[in-house]
Amino acid sequence: MSGFPENTLDYDVAIIGAGPAGTACALALRHSGLRVALLDKAQFPRDKVCGDAVPGQAFKALRQLDPAFVEELWQLQPRDDVRDSRLVAPSGAGLTLQWKLPSFNSPRETFDAALLGLVRAHSDTTILENTGLKGLEVMPEAVRLHLAEGAELTCGVVIGCDGANSVVGRKLLPAPLDRAHHCAGVRAYYENVGGASSGTTEFFLSSDYLAGYVWLFPVGEGRCNVGLGMLSEIVSEHKVDLKETLTHVLATHPELAGRFAQARQLGPIVGFGLPLGGGRTRRISGGRFMLCGDAASLIDPLQGHGIDTAIQSGILAGAQAASCFEKQDFSAEFMRQYDARVEHKIGRKLAKSYRLMRFLSNKAWLVNAAVGLARVPGLKPWVQKAIG
Repeated sequence: MSGFPENTLDYDVAIIGAGPAGTACALALRHSGLRVALLDKAQFPRDKVCGDAVPGQAFKALRQLDPAFVEELWQLQPRDDVRDSRLVAPSGAGLTLQWKLPSFNSPRETFDAALLGLVRAHSDTTILENTGLKGLEVMPEAVRLHLAEGAELTCGVVIGCDGANSVVGRKLLPAPLDRAHHCAGVRAYYENVGGASSGTTEFFLSSDYLAGYVWLFPVGEGRCNVGLGMLSEIVSEHKVDLKETLTHVLATHPELAGRFAQARQLGPIVGFGLPLGGGRTRRISGGRFMLCGDAASLIDPLQGHGIDTAIQSGILAGAQAASCFEKQDFSAEFMRQYDARVEHKIGRKLAKSYRLMRFLSNKAWLVNAAVGLARVPGLKPWVQKAIG
C-alpha cells in the first residue's frame, strides 16, 4: 500500500519559480483539474537581471493558450514596441533588420509581475510567494519539498522553473558548469542616451569581445537597458571584468562614446549567468520531475534571449504533467516524452544557433563581410534568416 495516497498529497503539481516558464506552465494547467501550486522565493514585483527583450515567439506561444493573455500583456507600461534591430559590425558598418513577429521590451519587474497576474486571474493555482525551496526528495509515490524554516510540502510532480541556479536541477540532475555553453552578462539602466530610438534594439560587435556583444534596448519611459554578454569560457580564460569592460566600451566605442556623454546611469551595473542551449543532449527530466527555461539551459546562444523558450518549455511541461496524471505514469521513461518534445521544438534551433555563434566568435572579418553582403540587393533576407 502506498505511503502517499493521492488524496493526501498537498498538491498534484508543484511549480518552482514564477518567472515566464513557471507562469506559462501554470496557465497551461489551468483546465487540467489538477491541484497546482506555484512557488517563488521572491515577492512580486521583483527585478530579474536580463536584457528585457520579449521575443515575438513568446507571444505566439501564449496566444495558443488564449489570445486574451497576449492582449492583456500588450497593455503593459512601461514597454517599448520593437519593430527592428540594428547590428553594428566590428568594422563599424551597420545593418538594420526588420522583425516579422510583434515583440516588445519591458523591464522584467513589470513583465513577470504581469505574467503572474494572468495566473491569478485565469487559474485556480495556489501562489506561494516568499517561499524558497531548500531541497527535495523524489520517492516512488511522491515528491517531498523542503522549504524554509522546516516547512514541507508533498506533490505528485515537481517542475523546476527556478532559473540558472535551479535548486531542482542542482539536487536532481547535478552537473558541473560548462563554460563553453554558458554566458556571463552584466546590465544597467540608463536614461538620456543619445540617439536611442524607440522601436529599435541595437547590438554592437567588436573584435575585442566577439564571443558576445553589447546591447542597447529601449524599455519605455525614456530608459534603456544596456549590457554586455560574453561566453564564460572567454571571461574565465582572459579574466575579463565585465562591469569594467562595459564601462570602458561605453566611454570609448566610436559608435557609443558620444551617445553616453550626457547619459545618466540608474542604479548599479549588475551581473547574471545564462546557461546556453545547443550543447550536447542532456536530460531535463526524470521520475516525477521536469526542468524548464533557464533551469533546462534553453537560452539562445546567438541572440541571448530565453523568455520565449522558457514559455514554450513551460507549456510543454504542463501538458506532460497532465498526461502523467491521466496515464498514472510518473516514471523517468514516460517523462522522456517531454525531453523529446523540447528537443524537437526548441533544441534543434538552439543547436544551430550555437554552431553559428562558435563559428563566428573569432572571425571579425566574416561578420564584417556578412554585413556587407546584406547590403547587396536580394541578400538581406538570407542574412536575416541565418541569424534568426
